[in-house]
Amino acid sequence: MTKLLIALATATALTAAAATAQETEFRIGLLGGENAQDRMASNECFRAYAEEALGVPVRLFTPADYNGVIQGLLGGSLDMAWLGASAYAAVYVNDPDAVEPVLVKTNLDGSYTYHSIGFARADSGITSLDDMKGKSFAFADPNSTSGYLIPKVELPQLGYSMTEGEYFSRIGFSGGHEQSIIAVLNGDFDAGVVWADGQGEWEDGYNSGALRKAADSGIVDMNDIVEIWRSSPIPEGPVVLRKALSEETKATIIDLLTNLHANDPECAYGVAAGETAGFTPVTHEEYNTIIEIRRAEMN
Repeated sequence: MTKLLIALATATALTAAAATAQETEFRIGLLGGENAQDRMASNECFRAYAEEALGVPVRLFTPADYNGVIQGLLGGSLDMAWLGASAYAAVYVNDPDAVEPVLVKTNLDGSYTYHSIGFARADSGITSLDDMKGKSFAFADPNSTSGYLIPKVELPQLGYSMTEGEYFSRIGFSGGHEQSIIAVLNGDFDAGVVWADGQGEWEDGYNSGALRKAADSGIVDMNDIVEIWRSSPIPEGPVVLRKALSEETKATIIDLLTNLHANDPECAYGVAAGETAGFTPVTHEEYNTIIEIRRAEMN
């Protein structure tokens, strides 16, 4: 009798585990960088595809800043997000078992790197960082790779202090890449940094990135701004999935996003922020350097 009770209890536990392994809802976090309405619009097509493929409601979430997505992944209230490398590092440093990187956006030439691009108004007379002494500089978000972490590391190496008042008169956070573009255009800052693949034509906002999105949406005429600095190549951030998801759900989402570029180029254009070669597999090892930089910045 005791053995029978143990067997029944074990079977019940296994049945319960199997039931909870299949998600009843799927939640996608959209990292900041453009306004919430545009983020929702760019990803609605993928949301609909995911809902049909998974057979459960799929919801998009647009937190006000990068940390909102980071905390959602750490707390288990989000199942998926396309993170920047620094945001992924922030999640990993806090909890290595929270998410796993599965895919990365690939450029038209097959690479999966991008750049932090410094820019200023074309009528400002600023053509390089050497012209920025005593002027204000906008950064995107403390958890942005190209919008803060990489410039914070590379600019001092070039001799430009990141201590406010020593070289730049003012250093501030705009709240996102799109916000930085608007802030510079409006004269709130003399220059700023955004992300872009750095491929294609400047007039188009390059092939993909924040400049391309802003140019497409009419936020900026690229003739009104100039590039004043470019970082070394940065590893493109990963699409991550919550590790606790069922393997079936993970496989479905990975397959859907991998084939999105071929099946619906227009949808892929919006999701990937421009002209790309789609999404390809990536592993955690690609981000070890960024993780170490992030750890060092935390100390």
